[in-house]
Amino acid sequence: MQVSITYMIDPVAENKMKHPVDDVLLNAQNSNGTAIPPGGIKLMQALRLLLQEKNFDSITTAEISRVAGVNEALIYRYFKDKRGLLHKILAEYFRVHLAQILSDVSKSDGAFSKLRKLIHGTISFHKKNSVFSRILLLEVRNHPAYFESEAYELAKKYFRLINEIIQEGIVDGQMRDDVPLSCMRDIIIGSIERACMRPAVFDQEFDEEFLSGNLAEAVIGGIQKPTDLNPKKTLDQGNNHYGLKN
Repeated sequence: MQVSITYMIDPVAENKMKHPVDDVLLNAQNSNGTAIPPGGIKLMQALRLLLQEKNFDSITTAEISRVAGVNEALIYRYFKDKRGLLHKILAEYFRVHLAQILSDVSKSDGAFSKLRKLIHGTISFHKKNSVFSRILLLEVRNHPAYFESEAYELAKKYFRLINEIIQEGIVDGQMRDDVPLSCMRDIIIGSIERACMRPAVFDQEFDEEFLSGNLAEAVIGGIQKPTDLNPKKTLDQGNNHYGLKN
C-alpha cells in the first residue's frame, strides 16, 4: 500500500527549496494568497535577525521597526501585533519544510523508509534553520494565539502526513496495531523535537546523520509490529529477567 499524499507541494515553497535559507521569507504571502508588501517582508527579516541573538519577549516592536527601517505601525497593519509577526515567520518556514518533506516522502517506498526520510528531513531542517527551531520549540506553544494561526494549520498538515505513514505501516503489517495511532505519532514527533531541543537552547552543533539515523532506529524499534504478540509471555520473560514472580 502506498501512502496517500493528500497535500500538493506549494509551488512557491518548492521554488524556495532551491535557494539559500535567506530566501525563505522572500515573496511571502498572506493566508489568502496575496503578496505581503515589501515593508512587511523587511519586518519579518528584521525579527528573524533579532531572534538569532535574543528571545522573543525581550524584543520590542520599536527595535524591530528600527532594524527593518520601516514605520513601527506597519507591524500592526500587516500582522496585527508582534506575535502575529512571529507566527507569520514560522508559517513561511513551515511551508518550505512541508514542501521538502513531501518531496522526500513521495520518492520513498514503504512506511519505514518514508518515516526515516521524514525524521532525517525534519532534523536536517532544524539544524539548518535555527530560528525556525527556536520559534517552534521555545517561543510559540505557551500562547493560545499560536493554535489559531496559519503556522499551526501547517503544523497539522505535518501531523496528518505522519498519520498517513503510520496507517500505511499498520495496513501493511509492519507497524503495531495494538497501540493507538495517536500515541505512535506523538512518540515520533516528541522524539524528534526532544533531540533538537538542546541544540536550539544552547546553539550547539550536532551530527544530523548520526542523530537522525539512531533516532529512526530507536523509534522504529518501538513501533514495528513484534513477531510475538503474546503480551503475557513478554511480561513473564521480563519478570524472569529481573527475578520477579507474577
